[in-house]
Amino acid sequence: MEYRTLGKTGLKVFEIGFGGWAIGGDAWGSVEDQKSIPAMNHAFNLGVNFFDTADVYGAGHSETLVKQIIKDK
Repeated sequence: MEYRTLGKTGLKVFEIGFGGWAIGGDAWGSVEDQKSIPAMNHAFNLGVNFFDTADVYGAGHSETLVKQIIKDK
């Protein structure tokens, strides 16, 4: 796995991020949270620590799901 330094922060992030647009559920049709959450947990367990999300992805739904998986990690 390859990590890179994020700007001047000193944080090391995985080169491949988990895109959260689709799990927001608005632009890509129906998405089930009970499938999205395990997918994000699996990515995290594989070393992914860069999750892309924005308030416009499902009107904030994507951010809510990402928060669920990272809050205890």
